[in-house]
Amino acid sequence: MQDRSHMPYTDAMIHEVQRFIDLIPTNLPHAVTCDTKFRNYLIPKGTTVITSLSSVLHDSKEFPNPEIFDPGHFLDGNGNFKKSDYFMPFSTGKRICAGEGLARMELFLFLTTILQNFKLKSLHHPKDIDTTPVANGLTSLPPPYKICFIPV
Repeated sequence: MQDRSHMPYTDAMIHEVQRFIDLIPTNLPHAVTCDTKFRNYLIPKGTTVITSLSSVLHDSKEFPNPEIFDPGHFLDGNGNFKKSDYFMPFSTGKRICAGEGLARMELFLFLTTILQNFKLKSLHHPKDIDTTPVANGLTSLPPPYKICFIPV
């Protein structure tokens, strides 16, 4: 994990995958625990609120051309990793996923281990791969792919 800070492009690519696939477009429903004023609106106690994580992950002010996969969304002008307050694939606030730190670590370790030990080869030309997500209840899943892992 110490290598992660020296691998900004890899870190940016992992973040961009999570932003781009938008795995959970809407958060789970929550109830307001007390009367809350938000942007001149009164939200009464007990009101069910569902946040749209998708609208944040695809905000064109933060991520130019959000429909395009671009790890540059998470890199500054010098190629260093750049955090974004708009990156919230694990939800936000008090109800953020308790396993976020572990998940981020596992994503980095799994990907780098795979890339160190295998050459990846698609069975189809990249232009022929459809990345349009498939809605599946609460989740938005990428379509299934077949890929070859060729030992290095």
